[in-house]
Amino acid sequence: MSEAQRERIEYDVVIVGAGPAGLSAAIRLKQLGGDRVTVCVIEKGAEVGAHILSGAVLDPSALNALIPDWREKGAPVSVAVAEDRFELLTERGALRVPEFALPPLMRNRGCYVISLGMLCRWLADQATALGVEIFAGMAASAPVFGEAGELTAVVAGEFGRLRDGGEGPTYEPGVEVAGKYVLVAEGARGSLAKQCIARFGLDAASDPQKFGLGLKEIWRLTPDKHRPGRVVHTLGWPLGGNAGGGGFVYHGEAGEAYVGLVVHLDYANPYLDPFKEFQRFKHHPSVAATLAGGERVAYGARAITEGAWQSLPTLTFAGGALLGCAAGMVNVPRIKGIHNAMQSGMAAAEAAFTAVIGGRRGDALDAYEASVRTGPIAADLKPVRNVKPLWSRLGDFGALALGGADMWAAAILRRNLLGSLHHRRSDAEATGRAADFRPIDYPRPDGVLSFDRATSLAYSGVHHSENEPAHLVLADPGLPIARNLPDYAEPAQRYCPAGVYEIVEVEGRKRFQINAQNCVHCKACDIKDPAQNITWTTPEGGSGPNYPNM
Repeated sequence: MSEAQRERIEYDVVIVGAGPAGLSAAIRLKQLGGDRVTVCVIEKGAEVGAHILSGAVLDPSALNALIPDWREKGAPVSVAVAEDRFELLTERGALRVPEFALPPLMRNRGCYVISLGMLCRWLADQATALGVEIFAGMAASAPVFGEAGELTAVVAGEFGRLRDGGEGPTYEPGVEVAGKYVLVAEGARGSLAKQCIARFGLDAASDPQKFGLGLKEIWRLTPDKHRPGRVVHTLGWPLGGNAGGGGFVYHGEAGEAYVGLVVHLDYANPYLDPFKEFQRFKHHPSVAATLAGGERVAYGARAITEGAWQSLPTLTFAGGALLGCAAGMVNVPRIKGIHNAMQSGMAAAEAAFTAVIGGRRGDALDAYEASVRTGPIAADLKPVRNVKPLWSRLGDFGALALGGADMWAAAILRRNLLGSLHHRRSDAEATGRAADFRPIDYPRPDGVLSFDRATSLAYSGVHHSENEPAHLVLADPGLPIARNLPDYAEPAQRYCPAGVYEIVEVEGRKRFQINAQNCVHCKACDIKDPAQNITWTTPEGGSGPNYPNM
């Protein structure tokens, strides 16, 4: 069946991604327009929340603006931050930084420990009640452009291709879901966002985007170890000078704690393994004491946009806009982006609603761009804009000292002492040659606090059809062995948190093997591959992880 034979369905606004940005946009559109505006949300996860992963500590400012009576409506936001700790870790010890020494914006009082997956499911219910149509298990696999080059639709719901890309006996071509405007809210390093950024040159005036890899587990703690509302952030060990990043332990509800490590992907040592660093983190005495006697119940990983203000691309283009982490709105020192994602969704909705009611379609939503550049998102991101560049250049403690001083100046003097520093290179370009580094000797997992990749995958619910094409595409299939292996010891074997990439030997020859069925859709490969040879594309809708309440 050819593309010309695809069914086409029309909406006023199509939103790709049922995360906090996309769902906030959908809700705000219906709040403004009711039955006057038709809204569709397309979500590639098997259900809303299936592909959502975040720490997460929620700044409720955007939720207050979107749904002021969220408490009365039963939002899963109930565990207020009761204790806020920031610790500098050595291998055996921890130095707690007094709360008063932290810049005000880094404090978490007034925030909530949440499951973002549960919040998104609740937001989806609110959107559906307002008349939003949500299609889960429908991957938006390709953009559709109009005669003037504007984004007019996305192809969604294509199923049944064979492993070689051909059409199988049960092939369904999907439909073109068209809108007067298409809002791209698919998260960090999404495939549609990547294509639109390249097609429209949206990053021409911005710094390279920066990313971190967040690895997370949910633990069910023993009652004597659980402290609802305790929030712990850490810096230092186990990463030390090998990479920027830090750990977290958030005590949520029902005896659960969210435990994780964020590794900045601009590290140089190609032997570094973020997954194994996370396993080491759990053996720190302070973390291990919390987890002792507990049970791990979920595992996952996801890329996080970290470039923030300097790396924010142009957000609007003909027929569409980038929302939330598709553009990169995480506040790195706060380790928060949900509130900015929701703010971006509301701002995009207001601009789209005005355009639709005014009879427009297919142009750029300039009012949205202006709102982000001058509104609450700018107020959140601009004061911290130098922290990540300092982190990349000086490491953890340089960023803590100089970045902290710069943030204090922004808080007190309303200006940054260091002006605006810039990101110099992409995370892929930061990868060093293997000859300049030594392999890292990681301890074997003990099966109690630390685990191997294969065991961990069982806690992610990951599933892909055996017959579908590999959604990880190599521009040059020979390059991993010919270049990446001798030059970089093929780091894909280590930066992937799911064991997707392996070097295997067949009849005396090395071969680069892709276990696409393991992929948890973190996008680290698309970001970190030093040759930029790997492109992450959407698999069939519903494939991937199936997170319960990450």
